Amino acid sequence: MNRKSLLVTRYSLLLWALPLLFLTLFYFYPLTRIFIVSFEDGGIGEALNKLLTSSYLQRVLRFTVWQAALSTVLTLLAGLPAAWLVARFDFRGKALLRALTAIPFVMPTIVVATGFNALLGPRGWLNLGAMNWFGATEPPIEILNTLWAILIAHIFYNLTIVVRLVGDFWRRLDPRLGQAAQMLGATRWTVFREVTLPLLAPAILSAALLIFIFDFTSFGVVLILGGAQYATLEVEIYRQTVNYFNLPLAGLLSLLQLGATLGLTILYTRLSAKVSRPLKLRSEGVTQRKLDTWQLKLIATVIIGSLIIFLGAPLLALAARSLTSFGDRLGAARGLDGTGFTLDYYRLLWVNTRNQAFFVTPIETVAISLRNALITVVLSLTLGIPTAWLLAKRGIMARWFDPIIMLPIGTSAVTLGFGFVVAFNRWPLNLRASPLLLPLAHTLVAFPFVVRSLLPAWRSIQERLRQAATVLGATPWQVWREVDLPLVGRAAAVAAAFAFTVSLGEFGATSILSRPEFPTLPVAIFRYLGLPGAQNYGQALALSTILMMFCSVGILVIENLRVGDVGEF
Repeated sequence: MNRKSLLVTRYSLLLWALPLLFLTLFYFYPLTRIFIVSFEDGGIGEALNKLLTSSYLQRVLRFTVWQAALSTVLTLLAGLPAAWLVARFDFRGKALLRALTAIPFVMPTIVVATGFNALLGPRGWLNLGAMNWFGATEPPIEILNTLWAILIAHIFYNLTIVVRLVGDFWRRLDPRLGQAAQMLGATRWTVFREVTLPLLAPAILSAALLIFIFDFTSFGVVLILGGAQYATLEVEIYRQTVNYFNLPLAGLLSLLQLGATLGLTILYTRLSAKVSRPLKLRSEGVTQRKLDTWQLKLIATVIIGSLIIFLGAPLLALAARSLTSFGDRLGAARGLDGTGFTLDYYRLLWVNTRNQAFFVTPIETVAISLRNALITVVLSLTLGIPTAWLLAKRGIMARWFDPIIMLPIGTSAVTLGFGFVVAFNRWPLNLRASPLLLPLAHTLVAFPFVVRSLLPAWRSIQERLRQAATVLGATPWQVWREVDLPLVGRAAAVAAAFAFTVSLGEFGATSILSRPEFPTLPVAIFRYLGLPGAQNYGQALALSTILMMFCSVGILVIENLRVGDVGEF
């Protein structure tokens, strides 16, 4: 090994130390502390026996797998037509359509639940309209607290994964392969079945695995929209920890969930490496065409219209509710007189209705969340940029480390939150009162998204471009600045927007770690929803709408900065 290669190896090892140290301190150490506490009480044996003998826990395990599998299949069926449309056709408003599909992915569960309640709840817009139209006294639509509510919400959240992962890969496939098959007499269905589908298989399987991981670890959707009769592993971990303080059983369930997600993430990273490998880029004139026939225009209209209604209706219902006073029985019960447009809920954002020192005004929670989000962006990029570069080199370390990065996504947010409480309340890592505790937790959640956003950009740079620049006399710094930075720089901006929106919307760990005097937006919304009175409910609606607007702006920034649709999310 020459001196230059030895120097590069040393630099690589130093860079590997940064993410490894971060995950060791803020992921593995808190989990280890939880398991140690669990074993200290000697209850792990009883917990294992309960897991093996309890019919309730076995039903929880079966339901967790079953609802995740069903949600994944339904999401693929709903998302593939949209992926086909954005991949193969160029039409006005496509960027906005992609942005619309991505907005739910970064929405906090509490906001989505409020939106679905405003649309489909007993006194939601649809039920109120149906009751007024048919003169009914009871709401005719009963979807909340059912399995359908869970499935619909999972599709709502994860549809963008299909559109992006499958659609982006589909867009890069050379259409001349299918055209050649058609010239040999193959029908369009035969071309799709025999040519396109086999080529898309890695992208479809990769998307399916990622969706399954998210649905397998579903927490807020099941807890809030599913009702008390449904429980996944994540919900049961929460109940055993918060309601019963049964740390041995909660730790055992967390370990079981962690093992399952580790196996799934290993499969996902193997498939995503195939999906994001360097391809010969084709111009949009080759890979995409206009909607030039009435049949195509009709199909596109149906797909786009369905997406707008399905994804936009809950969000618009939420915004409309925040600007409307209640003139029905529900409004009267809450002390709201009259109907129609009002800005009263937004005026209340500057009012501390509790008049207590430990309760800040709602508008102050916006500033707190923005501060945490900015710190999260800095930490996430500092970790994510070198990590994605190292993973793109496809060495032995990269092959083993890639699935480990995804572990925080598949780990119970409740477990992570309690792990921080248990691990960081003593010297030398006494961070319980530190303002950095929440940004560190948010960085742990955002880190995988940042890396997955950056990794395809690094991998798409063909090595011969760097070699050509080196042959022409460019230094390593010049190669990085002139070859890598133009693409990766914009991908880093996309990753920053993801980290920002993820931090704003993180609720699971934040609900445990946030201090009463420094609540974030999701925690404040949850708090106001749990308090009686019209003012509190109105403040929750207004804050939910503001958070929705922040997330929407973040997604629009991502869409404007993405280079050639590079990125896994």
